Amino acid sequence: MTSKPLNFLIAESEPPESRDKRRESVGRSSGETYEAVLRHIAPAAKLSRIAPADGVIDSAARQALESADGVFFTGSPLHLYDETAEGRRVVEFMRAVFASGTPAFGSCAGLQVATVAAGGSVGPMKGRREAGFARRLHLTEEGAGHPLLDGRPPVFDAPAIHTDEVTALPEASTLLCVNTTTRIQAAEIRCGDGLFWGVQYHPEISLYEIAAALRRQADDLIEHGLAPDADTVADHAALIEALHDAPDRRDLAWRLGVDSEVIVPERRTREIRNFVERLVLPTRSRRGRA
Repeated sequence: MTSKPLNFLIAESEPPESRDKRRESVGRSSGETYEAVLRHIAPAAKLSRIAPADGVIDSAARQALESADGVFFTGSPLHLYDETAEGRRVVEFMRAVFASGTPAFGSCAGLQVATVAAGGSVGPMKGRREAGFARRLHLTEEGAGHPLLDGRPPVFDAPAIHTDEVTALPEASTLLCVNTTTRIQAAEIRCGDGLFWGVQYHPEISLYEIAAALRRQADDLIEHGLAPDADTVADHAALIEALHDAPDRRDLAWRLGVDSEVIVPERRTREIRNFVERLVLPTRSRRGRA
C-alpha cells in the first residue's frame, strides 16, 4: 500500500484471563485477531501488541506509540463504569494516543474507551443485548459521506456482541451510524490533536469467532431472553460456524438472514481498510513518515 512499511500498534483492552479464555475458544486473543486482519490488508506492515490493561505503560510501550502510524483498540469485557484499575489504565493509554496525534481505531469496547477518554460516557444496556449480528445498521447523514463507512450500503448488518454501550459521545464527536438496539454504532471522536474512528460492532471478527462468542456467553443470552436454553444457542452457533466453513451456502445465509456485508471478509472488514487508507496513510504523509 506504500513504499515504506506501515507501523501498527494494537492495544489489547482485554485483561489476561479474558485473552486466555478467548485463545482457548478460538485460538486467538482479540489482538491476535486484529493482527490477522491487518496482515491481509497491509501484508508488509510491522505489527506490535501491547496490553495497557495489564499494568503501567513502560518506556517500550511509549516508544511503540511514538513510532506507530495507527493504533487499534480491541474489544474487551471490561465495564468502564465500574472504575477498575484495568479500565483506568486502558483509558489513560487512549488519552496518550490522543495526545500523540496518532490516528486510532477501535471496535466495541475500543469505541467505549475512546469515548470515556475524551469525556463521554458508557453504561450497561439495561436488559437489552446485541448478540451475533447488529441488524439494520443505518448511516446517519454525516455517516453517509464519511470515509470510515465508504462502500457500506445505507443499511447493513455486521458482527456484534456486547452488553455495554456508549450513552453520550464527547463534545467533539460525530455520530455516523445507528440502529434501534444501540443508538451509537459508529462515531468519529476528536480530542486535542488526536482523531479516532470507531464502531460498536466487530468488523474484525470472523463467523467462526461469532459462533464461539455466542457459546461463551450462552448463559447471558438465556438470561436476557434471546434463547430459551443452551441447546438453542448451540444450534444457532452451529449454523454460523457452518456458514464460516462454507460461505457459498445460500441456504445458511438465508436461515441466518445475512448477506455479503457479513459473509465476505473484504466487505465485513471494510471499516478497518478505510481507516488505513483514508486516515492512516494521509496522516502519515503529512507527518513526513512516508
